[in-house]
Amino acid sequence: MESKLSLLLSLLCFITCFHTSFSASGETNPFKSVPDLEKSMYKDIEGFPCVRLLNLTGEIGCSNPGREKVVAPIVRFKSSKELTESAAILVSVDEFESVLSRVSKDSDFASKVAGIFVESRSQVQNGLDGFSPDVKFPQAEFAPYTSNNFQWNPAQGSGIMWKAYNFPVFLLSETSTSIVQQAARASENSKMSYTKVVSEFDLVMQTTKSGTHDSDSCLKEGTCLPLGGYSVWSALPPISLSSSPKPKPIVLAITSMDSASFFRDKSLGAESPISGLIAMLAVVDALSNVDGLTELNKQLVFLVLTGEAWGYLGSRRFFEEFDQQSDAIKGLNLTAIEMVMEIGSVGMSFSQGTKTFFAHTAGDTTSVNETLSALYSAQDSMSENVMVRKASTSNPGVPPSSLMTFLTKKPEISGVVLEDFDSTFSNKFYHSHLDGLSNINSSSIVAAASLVARTLYIQAGGSDPLALNSININASLVEELLGCLLDCEPGLSCELVQRYISPSTTCPNHYVGVILGEPSTARYPIYAGDISRFVWNFLADKTALPSTNASSSCPKHCNGDNELCIRQEAVEKGVCVISSTRYVPAYSTRLKYEPEGWKVLASNSSDMMGIKDPVWTESNWDMIQVRVYTVQDGAYDRVILLIGIVVTLLAYLLIVVGRTLVRKALKRD
Repeated sequence: MESKLSLLLSLLCFITCFHTSFSASGETNPFKSVPDLEKSMYKDIEGFPCVRLLNLTGEIGCSNPGREKVVAPIVRFKSSKELTESAAILVSVDEFESVLSRVSKDSDFASKVAGIFVESRSQVQNGLDGFSPDVKFPQAEFAPYTSNNFQWNPAQGSGIMWKAYNFPVFLLSETSTSIVQQAARASENSKMSYTKVVSEFDLVMQTTKSGTHDSDSCLKEGTCLPLGGYSVWSALPPISLSSSPKPKPIVLAITSMDSASFFRDKSLGAESPISGLIAMLAVVDALSNVDGLTELNKQLVFLVLTGEAWGYLGSRRFFEEFDQQSDAIKGLNLTAIEMVMEIGSVGMSFSQGTKTFFAHTAGDTTSVNETLSALYSAQDSMSENVMVRKASTSNPGVPPSSLMTFLTKKPEISGVVLEDFDSTFSNKFYHSHLDGLSNINSSSIVAAASLVARTLYIQAGGSDPLALNSININASLVEELLGCLLDCEPGLSCELVQRYISPSTTCPNHYVGVILGEPSTARYPIYAGDISRFVWNFLADKTALPSTNASSSCPKHCNGDNELCIRQEAVEKGVCVISSTRYVPAYSTRLKYEPEGWKVLASNSSDMMGIKDPVWTESNWDMIQVRVYTVQDGAYDRVILLIGIVVTLLAYLLIVVGRTLVRKALKRD
């Protein structure tokens, strides 16, 4: 079929390449090659696909229904209340949820939906009451309390991202939105015409082609890969590995760096959880400038987790690596953790006036009260209007957070989650592609970071008022991180990121991704993603002590117990430093990598979170492509064919009659 198409295009090009075509504006557009001709016929559509994900019980997400491309005319949703034929529907964001709801309830309508295009508009958030494709209690099955009917995300949580759709769904870029809108208008205006504009979706998932519709079967057949990546932890100051002093109690600060969305490559998560990540990086930067941290009676450790949006993969694997005494946790004793402070969503406190944050607590009353006291002391030491309130006692427990894993794995632990909400999410776009830069404000993040940095100093035993008051957050760094991690301009091409790594892309995305190859506990894993590598380099740099091998070849001669080679992607030979910063694999504890591939392990009755683990995987695919083009109506083609046959027959008859007349005339002569 492809060879016939190429031959046809070549013949068309032979006819047209040396002629001139005319645009609507009257300008001439010469075709000089087959690609030029093909480009004029087909418009490639840019955007973000919904893809197929699998777990142990089935599928979610989107895919072409079979092995072939899907071709269908484009219509606007308002014009498609009753579809008469299979069609690709163009919808606005505020119509999207209602369309999918109708698909679930109306089988006749669903059978005619060939695909869905979702429009992209600048600042669309301002016109919406909210849009969250997640459920009203995200990951309720992992909550360490029984009130699972509580609703943290009550107003917007629709749950549409956890359902399976047997048709492609595509979030359009702003440029492609205009193209598809024009195509939809052209289709509406050409109802009486012999042409129509169609879309062609190439969104065929390998799990659909092979018939592997759950994680266990697709991993066996090699048609999918596990969700996962690499978390990062770091200690300030570095933990000594060569000597063996009595280990200090640990004050652990944690946050997440992955989000989720209906659309795989549009998972920004600005408020949830990247505002917390940016606050954490600013905290480490501020505390790295404080003198005398080695004299404090507690050890500060920072943990940035990935995979938390998908069954708390990062935090659960973190404990698993400790149980296995892997090199990824070398030097870190989790039994010494005295208190956990998690930085959650902190980007939506009031931009003006008093900024209020809520402390969601769990664990031993004495330890919790000590942490609250440290928070209040930190609040009182700050010059700006910041207020800390204890979360409502009517809440069943802590909100969805990594602390849930710590409370389940280590019930005796105490912890606090700092959020900008009390009983319900302040984020109207939780786990949505609309949770972008315009959804948060930098002043809120700066205030939260100031509060956390001073609280951690107090919790670690710091009592010097001068040192406490000297802890200030670099607001310029926060602004820079916002541009680097939440915008395409400058995005990961910003100076700060380029100082540490050579990113694979410019536009940031905080979807966890998949584990490629065998998970590694080495110092420098091959397949760590851009965000993980940046966080690792940043933390290693900020928590580092100078190395005696700083001028040596790096990493070749930078292999001491606590020596690391940072910035080796950004500068020719890297910089050798002393730092307790490590990558930790993040993937399901129910999975094991073997030479022949991934294997799903039986659940362990003693691991309550493991029993509930869905074991998320992502389908492989060969190509994802969408394009639009104009085709002639089949009926018109048949009419033309019929006319052609009639003309041919008439011509034949005329030839026969003419030949007979000529013969008779010649005989008379």
